[in-house]
Amino acid sequence: MTIELRHLRAFLAIADEGNVTRAAARLHLGQPALSRTLRQLEDHLGARLVDRSTHHLRLTAEGRTFRDKARAALAAVETALDPAGLRGWPLRLGHTWAALGDHTVPLLRRWDETYPDVPLELLRVDDRTAGLTQGKVDAALLRGQVTAPGVRTELLLSEERVVVMAADSPLAALPRVTLAGLAAHTIALNTVSGTTTLDLWPAGRRPAASVEVTNTDEWIIAIAAGRAVGVSTSATPSNHAHPALAYRPLADAPPVPVLLAWRDGPGHPAVPDLLALVREVVARAA
Repeated sequence: MTIELRHLRAFLAIADEGNVTRAAARLHLGQPALSRTLRQLEDHLGARLVDRSTHHLRLTAEGRTFRDKARAALAAVETALDPAGLRGWPLRLGHTWAALGDHTVPLLRRWDETYPDVPLELLRVDDRTAGLTQGKVDAALLRGQVTAPGVRTELLLSEERVVVMAADSPLAALPRVTLAGLAAHTIALNTVSGTTTLDLWPAGRRPAASVEVTNTDEWIIAIAAGRAVGVSTSATPSNHAHPALAYRPLADAPPVPVLLAWRDGPGHPAVPDLLALVREVVARAA
């Protein structure tokens, strides 16, 4: 049978809601019709996407993989059918925080000069891949290792780690900080898009307490309020200046790779131009 956009929308509604009743209400469909649509999609793919063995539906491993593909496909169709896009196809560049650090403004200026007919939109998306696997962006500036399937990456540069603390913290009196020096402090961890986990510390010498947040704004506020300290990269001080924060080098932690990532396969035709220009901007500053 022919798979249509309604099949993708039905599956994504079920994936988001975790419940057929709520998904059916969201789509203004009856439950039997929604269940049939899901079965048609599963039959076409030859795989079970949703585990129906419990009251709260869960995606199978195949379902989780297909969820990202379905979102990307639906986003691509919606972008293609957006009348505003006929006046110029924007290149959407995602990031989770700090973009390309001090190179961000030079990159945007050079792009506008070199490719004036292709708008470059810089979008912050609080997601592990800055919206890339969901089809929200065409390319992304990411930090740390990227393991998402179907994503290609290129290393652009590496950033040293810094400790972020409240300006009145005793740590601010030190010229630099060590991992051991942080072990007695509560650590703020951005579990959605951050590059720091407790695995940064040696086993047996990890901080006993941590505060989990889900975006950069919550992370900054927790630290500024003195509730925790954080570990970030050298791009953070200039991109997230705050009068209540202080930054000090972290002496004994490995640097963080900064990558440009894009989806494997057909995509925005200007992605290769973006990659070339990013290389040039970074090389000029080296």
